[in-house]
Amino acid sequence: MGCGDVANFGHAPAINAVGETQLVSVYDPDAGRAADFVRRHAVPQWFSDVDAFLDSGLEAVSVCSPAGAHLGNVVACADRRLPILCEKPIAGSVPDAEKIVQIVGEAGIPFMVGFVYRYSPVATTIRDWVRSGLIGNVRSIRLVYIWHLHGRYGPGEDGVWRESPVWIGRMREGGPMIDCGVHLIDLARWWTGSEISQVAGHGAWVADYAAPDHVYAQLDHANGCHTLVETSFSYGHTAHDPAPQFTYELIGDGGFIRYDRGTWKLEAHDGRTVHTGPSASEKGFWEMYSDWANAVRTGDSSGLPSRGDALAASKVAVTATDLAISRRILPADTRSAPN
Repeated sequence: MGCGDVANFGHAPAINAVGETQLVSVYDPDAGRAADFVRRHAVPQWFSDVDAFLDSGLEAVSVCSPAGAHLGNVVACADRRLPILCEKPIAGSVPDAEKIVQIVGEAGIPFMVGFVYRYSPVATTIRDWVRSGLIGNVRSIRLVYIWHLHGRYGPGEDGVWRESPVWIGRMREGGPMIDCGVHLIDLARWWTGSEISQVAGHGAWVADYAAPDHVYAQLDHANGCHTLVETSFSYGHTAHDPAPQFTYELIGDGGFIRYDRGTWKLEAHDGRTVHTGPSASEKGFWEMYSDWANAVRTGDSSGLPSRGDALAASKVAVTATDLAISRRILPADTRSAPN
């Protein structure tokens, strides 16, 4: 459901590549976009009508629509008791996320949130290193995802440069912490095995939207670990050569772990040597769909990123963003930010 960017570059190729899955039908309210998606990915059929799509013989559904449409999509799937893989963030607001958690729980269907970063060999190796005690007790984590969101401006068909619809849409949905930061918040919870007990949020406004386009979340875990999550849509957003940064750093009392996507280099430094991990992307779409296919086949979705994980990450991201907004200092001549 939804034929946008993430469905094109991530979900469809993975579904077609994993032997246990087959992409048989797609839905998008924009018929032209759905038809184009079918041509790109050799899908047998497409629909711009939700009911016709859901009644087309599906065994499971991937919800890849914008966050604001997730609640309606999930309700429609749950009414037909179809297993659901839902893109992050789970919903456009915390109340909608709570409704989704309730609806899916009452339906008793397999449900998974698309925390695809968990499935990268990078993330699973870090998990194994942490659990083995390779760097001792993890006391501090720094997770950075600062980039340009494909550029804030671009030329239209008439050659006139305008603000990107992607930029506008993602900022109106809440900005980078809610859109991208949920991945990093989820990793921090997953790696530490510890819930986040306290949240602080600070932001910077390069663009003038209600939400900050550069956000810092300071997270205290119940086990005493502290996590910093830094996310941005404005790091190089108007630059000719944007050079985004994506890094993981985990500091323990017996060493540290560092991953840099720019070099695909993963290392752990302990008291004796340097351990090298796999060179890989931060995403693992194929691995995610293999696990999802097994969950649908067996009816057992335990161990997968759950609706509870999705709700927890969204609550933290929204809290950090709202705190940043509440602390914004506006110059005297600054106009009100657009919604």
